[in-house]
Amino acid sequence: MIAKKMQSLVDNNSVIRQMFEEGRKMAKEFGEENVYDFSLGNPNVPAPEKVKETIGRLILEEDPISLHGYMSNAGYPEVRAKIAASLNKRFGTSFHEDNILMTVGAAGGLNCALKALINPGDEVIAFAPFFLEYKNYVANFEGVLVVVDPDTKTFQPDLADFEKKITPETRAVIINNPNNPTGVIYSEETIKKIAKILREKGQEYDTEIFLISDEPYRELVYTGAEVPYITKYYENTIVGYSFSKTLSLPGERIGYLVIPDEAADHERLYQAVTIANRVLGFVNAPSLFQKVVAECLEEKADISYYGRNRDVLYDALTGYGFECIRPEGAFYMFIKSPAEDEKEFVEAAKKHHILLVPGTSFMCGGYVRLAYCVSYETCVNSLPGFEKLAEEFGLKK
Repeated sequence: MIAKKMQSLVDNNSVIRQMFEEGRKMAKEFGEENVYDFSLGNPNVPAPEKVKETIGRLILEEDPISLHGYMSNAGYPEVRAKIAASLNKRFGTSFHEDNILMTVGAAGGLNCALKALINPGDEVIAFAPFFLEYKNYVANFEGVLVVVDPDTKTFQPDLADFEKKITPETRAVIINNPNNPTGVIYSEETIKKIAKILREKGQEYDTEIFLISDEPYRELVYTGAEVPYITKYYENTIVGYSFSKTLSLPGERIGYLVIPDEAADHERLYQAVTIANRVLGFVNAPSLFQKVVAECLEEKADISYYGRNRDVLYDALTGYGFECIRPEGAFYMFIKSPAEDEKEFVEAAKKHHILLVPGTSFMCGGYVRLAYCVSYETCVNSLPGFEKLAEEFGLKK
């Protein structure tokens, strides 16, 4: 018999992964070119050429024992120093190598941060809609996830509901900016208001509340949009970053945490997160790819590729009558379901070989997520199916 905590996870395995597996089966049956799988945020843009060149050079030139060996649990000091310098140049910060901890992707980083911060029964707040695994990450450490209701007009955080849900047990708040699944960017005004609320509530309850900013999509922004750098607005901040999307390296599991000097009890917090990296079984971030990303900090995937996909889908779908906030970042659209139960719409879409993820997976029913990190041809070829769906649900007159 498996552990009790795992029974519900096995019985309710990730809908996104289930859709992905269903898409593979449909591709075998109908042909890959006839299946339009928008379920998984798996980048379809190749990594920049410099990534490939750097991998090859490091393998040829570096001592293999050193290149593939252990290092500090926090990562190579020289890699952390390069990342700190890059952030300082871009955002006017004052980080150093002991503000940076290399992690096994953003997910590994979030788990290390939560391990270091929360005790059993502590509350962690997240703004719906949000990445579905947050609930599991918090549960890993016997925390309680508290959900702030979505503002479905703008998909900016509902700050009134947020303020009501902060209690003396609130230990951390997770934000995801740009947001998965909506593609919305939380504005500077929103970030300032969140910081103000946290300071006031921290003083009221005499507690330290940490703001954890999950930022794997930071570089994926369109039309000149800017993502506020969170450490400038609130002291008790931890930033989680991943190269999975910006360098198209999701399978390499490489990212980092930023823990600024201004954070409460910085030295012990940094030590705690570093030890969490070890005791959670990560030990350290992948050695080769630490060195690869350190030399590719100025590189990023071709954003115009995703921008073209966004434009063709958004223009066509809204033209058919679907409702959707125009994404400012990431590579997702969050579309209002024409059926009250969005799972009904998801099933109808499958008949046209279109795979979407229901909004309940992101704690926001009545919507579906579309991941447009696919080929342009997939986007274009899916449009007749979407047009038929619009007709079936009475959207297109």
